Amino acid sequence: MRRFTIAALAAVTLSTALSAVPAHAGEAGGGPGLGQCTADACHFDVPPGTYDVRVVLGGKTASATSISGETRRSLLPETAAPAGERVTRSFTVNVRTPEGEPTGPDGTPGLDLRIGGSAPALAGIKVTPARHTRQVFLVGDSTVCDQPGDPYSGWGQQLPQYLRQGVSVANYADSGESTVTFLGNPRLWATVRPLIRPGDLVLVQLAHNDKTTDEATYRANLEALVAGVRERGGQPVLVTPIVRRWFNTDGTLNNGTALLVNGLGVDHPAVTRSVAAERDVPLIDLTAKTKALVESLGVEGSKALYLYDEKRDNTHTSVRGATAYAGLVRDELVTRHLVPKGKVRVG
Repeated sequence: MRRFTIAALAAVTLSTALSAVPAHAGEAGGGPGLGQCTADACHFDVPPGTYDVRVVLGGKTASATSISGETRRSLLPETAAPAGERVTRSFTVNVRTPEGEPTGPDGTPGLDLRIGGSAPALAGIKVTPARHTRQVFLVGDSTVCDQPGDPYSGWGQQLPQYLRQGVSVANYADSGESTVTFLGNPRLWATVRPLIRPGDLVLVQLAHNDKTTDEATYRANLEALVAGVRERGGQPVLVTPIVRRWFNTDGTLNNGTALLVNGLGVDHPAVTRSVAAERDVPLIDLTAKTKALVESLGVEGSKALYLYDEKRDNTHTSVRGATAYAGLVRDELVTRHLVPKGKVRVG
């Protein structure tokens, strides 16, 4: 894919015929902004930054269109448009290098969007530099990150689809990281911290890889992350880790493996809750939320949330699981008044 060729930030608006769009996906004759699109993808040569994307969906027949972008991020859930009608939706997307995991490959420069859904119909698209955007930074591990390939998906990869224009997700979660390595790697915390602006949210979920971290160190690391966010004027939010799908014979997850208690006896969710209470930090108890969901689905029903069938993996989530867990995070952001209800997609 080509390197970006424009130096100045400008609205990206082009017009072209819809010859590249399948007949069922839109009306022939023309549509704004589609000059950068093929049948199932659009590319915009823009530098790193935050962009508002406005799409017009619909065609002669009933349609259902979803949009993903960059490293497999879900940006717009499947949206229906009745036959002959147009539906307009907008969202904000973070464009960065590397475009996925911070320690991964750079990816493709510019903004890449993919058009999906059961009956896709893109009738128009406009990309403009975002202004007055609130960013939601994510600090986490492989259960949160923008996973590069199927069947894996982190919940942070699915979170953008639940947010409307004006709120973007900057996912700096990285596979294999603990509180120790995230603070110590210059490509991680030292890169994220200077980007935080007053009013930005920073969600921190680190625990899965703190297998040998003692309690005092784990606590101190969480406190250091909280302090670093506040020094920049941001709002830290501590998130307890998603559960592992590790059932007891009685159908519960009441064991150390499922609930992220490490080999030293450090109860990561309990320490996170404690730090949140002591430092007056908002808490999203994702351990409790995911535990309740997994137990409600049972041994068989919960397999689809994880990669049990594909990989015998009870830690990492499928797209379905990551989407469900991102929905739990969305609900907590609204309930705790961390994101205005009007900036969130419900349902």
